Amino acid sequence: MDFLSSNTALMLQKSMDFLWTKQSCLLDNIANAETPGYQPKYATFEESLHQAIQAASVQNGSAEKIRSAIEDTPVQVHQAQETTRLDGNGVNVTEQMVELARNGYQMQYVMDAISSDFSLLRTAIRG
Repeated sequence: MDFLSSNTALMLQKSMDFLWTKQSCLLDNIANAETPGYQPKYATFEESLHQAIQAASVQNGSAEKIRSAIEDTPVQVHQAQETTRLDGNGVNVTEQMVELARNGYQMQYVMDAISSDFSLLRTAIRG
């Protein structure tokens, strides 16, 4: 098992990149909850990744094409266009805090998966 260069390791890396960007967006939103006219940011990744992998699978489905699709799919940051208050601010702090907690659990899950894989690799190296 060549974990360091596998699609699984790449997916874990991309997942952590997405979760880190998402956390940054959530923290920016919470910090600007009282800024008039501020529109919340949100990060997306899953839909574009799914489309890229589907396209690679239809073309040939080789491991290299799928890996390239995973590598080339960017984490995108968007700005919401909705406002919930008279001052034009669109941040719902309660919603952002709940999403921040959820994101923290997801980050912990990904870190546990990475740690587990590296633990197996360390065990194999030590013998």
